[in-house]
Amino acid sequence: MAPSGGVTRSTLRQQIADALRDEVLAGRLRPGREFTVKQIAEQYGVSATPVREALFDLSAQGLLSSDQHRGFQVHEFTIADYRAMVEARSLVVEGIFRSPADQVAVRAEALAPIRRRAAEAVRAAKGGDLDVLIGYDLRFWRELGAFVLNPYITAFLAKLRVQAWVFAVHRLRGERADERVLWFGHEELVEAIAGGDRAEVLAVMQTYYAHALAWADHLEAREARDDREAREAQGTRETREARETCETRGVRETRERPEE
Repeated sequence: MAPSGGVTRSTLRQQIADALRDEVLAGRLRPGREFTVKQIAEQYGVSATPVREALFDLSAQGLLSSDQHRGFQVHEFTIADYRAMVEARSLVVEGIFRSPADQVAVRAEALAPIRRRAAEAVRAAKGGDLDVLIGYDLRFWRELGAFVLNPYITAFLAKLRVQAWVFAVHRLRGERADERVLWFGHEELVEAIAGGDRAEVLAVMQTYYAHALAWADHLEAREARDDREAREAQGTRETREARETCETRGVRETRERPEE
């Protein structure tokens, strides 16, 4: 990503931030991965200043953690973090659609591209294509968010969606793509919004949140099982090593015992 004559520092800063965000969302930069400004600057062949600015931008979005001595690392979201994201999103969206105030302005001309995004997201989800799904899903929610008249709410919801994918992507790589782990309700949500049916919008969203929390429960159970199996394996290994040590010591003592 070498800068050309027409690329400003602010543009370069955004390009680097976008490229790194894509790497994180693709799962190529995994949670806990550490790097420095110098490493990223050398990777993209640019100066340190726009890289530092891009990394601080991603830190402000919650995607990176920074340490004065160790540089930056991809933030590692826990299952508890993910549950909190789902709860925060549900409270905000329900507040929007339950409020008597007119907080949503649905423009009919904007629904056609959102329907296309929804169809592509569902197709990718059913095909298990995570890279395509993440791209369409983020655009789908971003374009839906444009109907919300409060830009701060829109930005907050978009940030939560990106963070949720950062949490999910590397965990989903090991899952079989089906309705247990991926949500297929994009098209239902669009039609509920298009029809102006607030109750149906809330019903679809509640189904979505229930699906997300059920997946969190599944992950928690799986991680607890993996941890238990790892402890059992460690115990078995230590027992075997201890037995082998005792047997070795016994053989050595037998050899060293003087004959009577």
